[in-house]
Amino acid sequence: MYFLGYDVGSSSVKASLINGETGECVASDFFPKQEMKITANKAGWAEQHPDLWWENLKLANKSVLATSGVDPKNIEAIGISYQMHGLVVVDKDKNVLRPSIIWCDSRAAEIGDKAFDSLGGQRCLSSLLNSPGNFTASKLKWVKDNEPEVFAKIDKIMLPGDYIAMKLTGQATTTVSGLSEGMFWDFQNNALSKMVMEHYGFSEDVIPEIRPTFSDQGQVTQAIAQELGLAAGTKISYRGGDQPNNALSLNVLNPGEVATTAGTSGVVYGVSDEIKYDEFSRVNTFAHVNHSDQQNRLGVLLCINGTGILNSWMNKNVGNQAYDYVQMNELAAKVPIGAEGVSILPFGNGAERVLRNKNIGSQISGISFNSHSQAHMFRAAQEGIVFSFNYGMEIMKQIGIDAKVIRAGKANMFLSPIFRETLAGISGATIELYNTDGSVGAARGAAVGSGYYKSFTEAFGSLKKLLTIEPDTTKKAQYEEAYGNWKQLLERFI
Repeated sequence: MYFLGYDVGSSSVKASLINGETGECVASDFFPKQEMKITANKAGWAEQHPDLWWENLKLANKSVLATSGVDPKNIEAIGISYQMHGLVVVDKDKNVLRPSIIWCDSRAAEIGDKAFDSLGGQRCLSSLLNSPGNFTASKLKWVKDNEPEVFAKIDKIMLPGDYIAMKLTGQATTTVSGLSEGMFWDFQNNALSKMVMEHYGFSEDVIPEIRPTFSDQGQVTQAIAQELGLAAGTKISYRGGDQPNNALSLNVLNPGEVATTAGTSGVVYGVSDEIKYDEFSRVNTFAHVNHSDQQNRLGVLLCINGTGILNSWMNKNVGNQAYDYVQMNELAAKVPIGAEGVSILPFGNGAERVLRNKNIGSQISGISFNSHSQAHMFRAAQEGIVFSFNYGMEIMKQIGIDAKVIRAGKANMFLSPIFRETLAGISGATIELYNTDGSVGAARGAAVGSGYYKSFTEAFGSLKKLLTIEPDTTKKAQYEEAYGNWKQLLERFI
């Protein structure tokens, strides 16, 4: 039996097919081959039309089926991973009413801040575990205030993964984990937050039916089966936001375990069984994929918007695309730790939660026209990304998440020796890299949700560790000096 996983990101859509018996990935592909366009009609805005996700999902799906040669009738279930915090709105005929306001759009930050002050900080934190901030609920309030003609037509609001599930099944559904990431979930009462709905003036009717994360969430319709080349009736049995799903893919499910990823944005995600929160919402707490009424499993999430996108910007604008990423890493490796005084703040992709929703932009400091080169910029960019991680991890320690071992997929920024060695060196944590990614994790989640795997232990029995990076204690002082210089630069802007 086979299981299909979709990972719907803001850069690309990836599909992977795993063999349930062996746990091995038999085919995988992503589209587009260049990053999907993000539309920014105003500073701080970021939108994508859901049709873009769907068209690229079809391409990835077609490639995986062709490469694997698997009979679609042998695909038992589908899992969906998706970019978090986005807003999709549809009318009663399930037509999309406007482009999605995606995760890195910061237009609603002020709305969330005002709600936090109006409702009371302690009340928000004890109920939502966060400020309403720049999350999905606040984005919907922006639509209500600024596009009343659109708001009046809304039948259901969804997160990006809910939209993909709706396209597949024809049914609008959501999950507790998804609602919690949108600031719609009341952890005190284990229910939809009446406080948020009433304060923002939303009808509860706009919230889709809630389904368990691991469950039968509907079946692929006949029409969609023909469009995708799948078998009608194939179950959707798992759904999770990209960061909870990344943790799942790395078998990070229990208190004290930590996962990280560094694609377009970067995340450190630790699991806790205690209801804790940062009073300034610089790091955020959501329901993890295995959270339930009986068992607290909460994901404490540090998100840095400007990670891989900074490295991509360096490739295009500093390297002029003359180098691939391996060559950039090789050049950067010729420069000593600290990039000989060059420091870069990676915060150029919208308001940053870790900076209390400030949008300070990326900053480059310390350049000498006589001694610095592209190589210095490449190294300083990677170090700046790592230092932003460490800055957030210092906050995470304050609420009980102290990373001793960090698990990640061997992908994106973790392909860079400089990146992973710097992260181990400044954090003191051991880095473990595995043969997995979000789409493979979603496929494994589908196998759990369908009942094929009876436990998470069984589901992750084939997960392979590829590489372990221990902190180099002989370079600790150099990393700390570079981090101290970087932090001094940051403090000028916050």
